[in-house]
Amino acid sequence: MEKRLGIIGIFIQDRSKSAPAVNKVLGEYSSIVVGRMGIPFREKGVNCISLIIDATTDELGALTGKLGMLNGVRCKSLLA
Repeated sequence: MEKRLGIIGIFIQDRSKSAPAVNKVLGEYSSIVVGRMGIPFREKGVNCISLIIDATTDELGALTGKLGMLNGVRCKSLLA
């Protein structure tokens, strides 16, 4: 399969509960992550992570599927 450039947006509601699980999943897929930026948005009570990835559609689906199953975590993705 062909690798494509993409973006994943991750929103974490409760950092103390969900962040360790999110970081564990991201560590498992670190080989497809090109860049990562995290911003705490305290006024809204949410933490945002943006990822730039270079992945196949299968890899993207596996990563976002695992993230989406975590409590308090929502993610959306886009491939170029």
